[in-house]
Amino acid sequence: MELKIHPYICSCMVKIRDIELGDFPLLLAPMEDVSDPPFRALCKENGADLMYTEFISSEGLIRDAAKSVQKMDIFEYERPIGIQIFGSEIESMRQCAEIIERANPDIIDINYGCPVKKVACKGAGAGILQDIPKMVKMTEAIVKQVKLPVTVKTRLGWDDNSKYIVEVAERLQDVGIEAISIHGRTRKQMYKGQADWTLIEKVKNNSRMRIPVFGNGDIDSPEKALEYKNRYGVDGVMIGRASIGYPWIFNEIKHFVKTGEHLPKPTVKDRVEVARRHLEMSVKWKGESLGVAEMKRHYTNYFKGIAHFKEYRMKLVTSFDLEEIYQILEEISAHAEIFQFAKD
Repeated sequence: MELKIHPYICSCMVKIRDIELGDFPLLLAPMEDVSDPPFRALCKENGADLMYTEFISSEGLIRDAAKSVQKMDIFEYERPIGIQIFGSEIESMRQCAEIIERANPDIIDINYGCPVKKVACKGAGAGILQDIPKMVKMTEAIVKQVKLPVTVKTRLGWDDNSKYIVEVAERLQDVGIEAISIHGRTRKQMYKGQADWTLIEKVKNNSRMRIPVFGNGDIDSPEKALEYKNRYGVDGVMIGRASIGYPWIFNEIKHFVKTGEHLPKPTVKDRVEVARRHLEMSVKWKGESLGVAEMKRHYTNYFKGIAHFKEYRMKLVTSFDLEEIYQILEEISAHAEIFQFAKD
């Protein structure tokens, strides 16, 4: 059965104020302990059109906490780049936005979507979906504070009984946001079940909406990105978990959307080389101890789908010695021809 093309799709340039993003931009989601400068560098190289930092605590930043301050590190080659903030107090968020603006990002993004308990249950992230008037008031305060474009990332609602995203998106637009990214799940769902894009479509189809609407949730292949583009008519898609250990996904989607053909998959040697560069940048930015430790979450994904790889995977995730990890990666590359992808 042929997929019907959404009637609202056009090949127009998508813009956030004067920031041109192309006709179907791909956004890197802001992921805690993932979307740091080393990972963003790899995603930028591989076709990400707009990237967001890890989310920054407003309370941490206004108190000059080292971890929060470090997350403001951005680089010219990353542009356009957005810095994302979260918090539960309007005044703290206003002050935080003022500080963020001095770091000179292209965009300030507000996190109204994080579902984790330590954030949401304190009224921040997705927690504010339980108080829409406060959400609107907080957004308006931030928009009035800064000269930069303000965007929002959020969810459908707190639970199945409060999916007010169509109204919420309109109200946030009315107080000045210039784009919205919507994850197709409620806070209660966390990351379980299938993302529901039908309400994202309703936001996009709302005749009062003038700003770009980006969809997020379950985009894990070029086929799905094209299918959702055609089916739901979104201006672009935001990619999160599918990019972890696989920054190639951005160019793969772009090529497939443009040509209907697949790019060659990265070889084992390609994966080793990118994992090695990622490790080098991580150590340079965070220091050896933390850089080595935090890379462990990426190795499984870099080498996902390779048959009989368990022994090497265990070595990579259990070693804390930098030189030993480099040697393991070299050994994998030297024996690349013996590995096959499980689906092959």
